Amino acid sequence: MTVFLAITSTDIYVQVAIPVPMRQLFTYKVPAELNTKAITLGERVIVPFGSRQVVAIVLSIDESTEYAPAKIKSVLSRVTDNFSFSPTLLNFIQRCSDYYHHPIGDVFQQALPVLLRQIKQPDVELPHIWLTKTDLSEEEQATTAKRSPKQAELLTMLKQHQGMTWSELLTLGFNKAQLNALEKKQFIYSKPREVAEFKWQEQALQQDNRLALSAEQAIIVATVKEMQSQFSCHLVDGITGSGKTEVYLQAIEQILAKSQQVLVLVPEIGLTPQTLSRFEQRFNVPISLHHSGLNDKERLQSWLEAQRGTAAIVIGTRSAIFTPLHDLGLIIVDEEHDASFKQQDSFRYHARDIAILRARQLNIPIILGSATPSFESLQNALSGKYHYHRLRKRAGNASTAKITLIDVAQQQMEHGLSGTLKQAIKNTLARGEQALIFLNRRGYAPAINCQECHWVADCQRCNKPYTLHQGQGLLICHHCGSQKRIPPQCPSCGSVRIKPIGQGTEQLEEKISALFPDYSTVRIDRDSTRKKGALAKLLTEVGNKEHQLLIGTQMLAKGHHFPDVTLVAVLDVDGALFSYDFRAAEHMAQLLVQVSGRAGRASKPGKVMVQSNFPDHPLLQDLVHNGYQHFAKQALIERQQALLPPFSFQALFRAEANYPSYPEKFLRAMTEVPFEGCQFAGPVPAAMEKKAGKFRFHLILQAKSRKQLHQAVFRLIHQSANNEWQSKVRWSIDIDPVDLSW
Repeated sequence: MTVFLAITSTDIYVQVAIPVPMRQLFTYKVPAELNTKAITLGERVIVPFGSRQVVAIVLSIDESTEYAPAKIKSVLSRVTDNFSFSPTLLNFIQRCSDYYHHPIGDVFQQALPVLLRQIKQPDVELPHIWLTKTDLSEEEQATTAKRSPKQAELLTMLKQHQGMTWSELLTLGFNKAQLNALEKKQFIYSKPREVAEFKWQEQALQQDNRLALSAEQAIIVATVKEMQSQFSCHLVDGITGSGKTEVYLQAIEQILAKSQQVLVLVPEIGLTPQTLSRFEQRFNVPISLHHSGLNDKERLQSWLEAQRGTAAIVIGTRSAIFTPLHDLGLIIVDEEHDASFKQQDSFRYHARDIAILRARQLNIPIILGSATPSFESLQNALSGKYHYHRLRKRAGNASTAKITLIDVAQQQMEHGLSGTLKQAIKNTLARGEQALIFLNRRGYAPAINCQECHWVADCQRCNKPYTLHQGQGLLICHHCGSQKRIPPQCPSCGSVRIKPIGQGTEQLEEKISALFPDYSTVRIDRDSTRKKGALAKLLTEVGNKEHQLLIGTQMLAKGHHFPDVTLVAVLDVDGALFSYDFRAAEHMAQLLVQVSGRAGRASKPGKVMVQSNFPDHPLLQDLVHNGYQHFAKQALIERQQALLPPFSFQALFRAEANYPSYPEKFLRAMTEVPFEGCQFAGPVPAAMEKKAGKFRFHLILQAKSRKQLHQAVFRLIHQSANNEWQSKVRWSIDIDPVDLSW
């Protein structure tokens, strides 16, 4: 018997989002042969655009169009892999596009994994999980532990947490060689992870390391539980080491018990290994990771596991906020103050802010945690918009580290270390404890110059000095990425007396190793952790006390737990005290308190020593003697008097061009029309006026209300089409900017 498909003759038109920098949708016709199965919103289709073909997202379906049907191009094909956006996620992404005034096609592009943006469809395999054999003898395990400690560590991990994926093991610092060796010995085996929606089972909770909550912690967990079925934003303001993670874990436990999913956002992949480790120890449930340390295939698998409902918990950096969790019950944003949650190029969204938007849309609770809350979050909590919870005591019997200021003008300095600091490091090492030396400047030195004619190696594209990377034998511009070999002699006068100026972490590591040759030194910064799994490996070594001296940038400042670190030394905080950016003092205070929180986290008392040329500066004095809370409240009073955020709202217009006059003229034309309740500041040259050969200016628009700001931005975008300089510049909008040093 022949079956005929009923194909309707009515033309169907779709409006689609295309990944181009244009703030509009595009209309296409769906041929009848492609519409045998009704097309749906959120579906991916392939359409012609100019001379190329692109993947587009269907956002509207209609039987008529305002354009002449003969001029409308047809959809070429439909992507039939069922990986489409749900109506809820569609609405969320569209609202993000509207709020940040960013081209909607580009927003959808960033919300999709790379492999789903391509016309050639990826070969999707189920991720393999690793399990241990049940008949392992104690003798075999003992032999492995003796000959290959790392393999034994991996074997123990897999025995405790059956069913881990390779991306999880990689994040925890293990490598393929260790995995292959155990498989060759037939200690472990792999199989594809089953595609089944997550369902809670009692054995999913591992009680061994579940801690008794303090009264403050118990109140937070109870409050979140009471509000599980409605939107509520909870700011957990807890000093470093006060047990915020335990609060997260027990709040998550309640959500998982309802067979719902949880999204956990961390600011950087540096925090992912320890977060994953804590969660693996507590929950025997499928956990997916989403961060830039994974390859495209691994990130696609994570995205699909979330969409299918297989993943119970997703841990990721800022882009994980777009993960298609279909039964999301709780969002947690750890270190909510961190600037890494703000994307600084292309689609400039703030993951914390849109996480709150997503929680409101889904009517679920969200927890923001930090020892140093952002002023915006703190003001919302103090005004009653958020539920405000404080954790004032460190967990267990750990005490808060005391901060001491060292006046470097009164000290004899050696390799950037004062005599007082060197003695403190010696005393710490003599007690068998670890010391952390913090310098937020990577490389060997921030510049090199000629001792004869004072020539400085500048990047011609940025007018800024090259940073010396001695280990690589390169001069690297940290602004545009250009590189060159270290010159053997001065190109200006021919002298060979070329010396580094200043100090970076690479040089500090060299000098510290020479000062304390009997102790092991490790450097943790972006350069030393480039390889996959390198960061987790180094952190494990630090935890095992293989290194006594830790040197690092802000990668070490956040969230890490080093029980044997009792001394933290901060070498340079002065730059933030005299910055043009009104947020510089806030960021300096957050960084100083966060890095101080690495000291004395166990039973041993900690000490923090801060070197400064201005130890009597009122900001430093207030922070050291009165704490972050007092500092923040005083700063909020100043912000209110100056009508600065969070008591006003800002949009930053950026423009760049090959000639310095073009961006200034383009932005100045924008200021010709006044807007009610709004003020312009600028246009002015950016802090770094030239970068990668482009001259850059910016213009700040400030308004008394969010509504007035968005109305003004909307009008300015439409007026820009008539701006005579518009074709000569590249420009962008940053709503709620957090960094004015662009």
